[in-house]
Amino acid sequence: MPTGAGLRMLCANPASVGVPMYQEREEPSARRAVPDAVRSGPFHRALSEAVDHRGLSLSRIRAHLAARGVSVAESTLSYWQRGLRHPSTPRSLEIVRALEAVLGLPPDSLVVLIGPQRRSPGDDHRPSVAELRQSWAETCSLMDELSESPGAEGNAKLDVVTVVDVLTLTGQGRTSEITSTMVVRAREPGADGFVVTHQDEDGTDMEATTVFATDGCRRGRVRRSTSSPGMVFELLFDRSLAEGETYTFAFTLRLAASVRSTCFHRTVRARMSAYLLRMRFDADAIPARCVKTVREREDLAPVVSEPLHPGPGATVSAYFEELDVGIAGIDLIWE
Repeated sequence: MPTGAGLRMLCANPASVGVPMYQEREEPSARRAVPDAVRSGPFHRALSEAVDHRGLSLSRIRAHLAARGVSVAESTLSYWQRGLRHPSTPRSLEIVRALEAVLGLPPDSLVVLIGPQRRSPGDDHRPSVAELRQSWAETCSLMDELSESPGAEGNAKLDVVTVVDVLTLTGQGRTSEITSTMVVRAREPGADGFVVTHQDEDGTDMEATTVFATDGCRRGRVRRSTSSPGMVFELLFDRSLAEGETYTFAFTLRLAASVRSTCFHRTVRARMSAYLLRMRFDADAIPARCVKTVREREDLAPVVSEPLHPGPGATVSAYFEELDVGIAGIDLIWE
């Protein structure tokens, strides 16, 4: 399926009563009982033990943080407590301090464990789609045919800010249409288009898949793989963007010969502000289970796995905030 930078493809006001929406009563000893790792570190172990000690799920912790006006992705919390990522920005310190309050820890007990972080030359590297999804390597190789510099990073002048993907499935559980609306921001002047990488389920006939540019762009060159159910295609803007400028465009894929869908995942190559995925099922063909997932790479187990429940109109939605590099989407279990 489309990817984020190459593609697979937003109550009551608790402040009005002066109490956070998700505030829970704490036992008097909650703040005195501090896990050993919080006293000695390292940060990820301290956070993990504090989460276990508090007895809250990451989704519940995220809700507590949101009630305090602090937004963070559940996947980010998971990465931190597993040592796969490390708080390294001023905004991260705000999140960590809010975590201390939610977890019932003394002020700065986690902050002091972060320590100085050395930034290596590779920290700004944006992984390619193929690095995150090795099964897409054959499809991704087609990008060189559309590049003036074969081997160069795809869409290097653009950051993907927000994406909305809407899928329509048939009575046989096959994806018949994918509509994607994307908001991008120019990293440097001169960006005038976006290259989409799309790979479908094995057995899908990509020759029967048609690309339509629907808003803010026009279709350019299209290349289909002869050895994988994948394709790459250009979407051309009418002008070049200035540095820092945001731009919105949309396109639709119509699949005339797909197979029953088992998932839809977007590959995220750099931090993304928000991602909304909606899947519209036939009322007579709704999966037994739908699961919202986030993975660091295609071959790894999910760091986020949450059940989803189709609502009226046989539609299921997954919303992701502040996504880190990885793969986000919905898994479908039919039986």
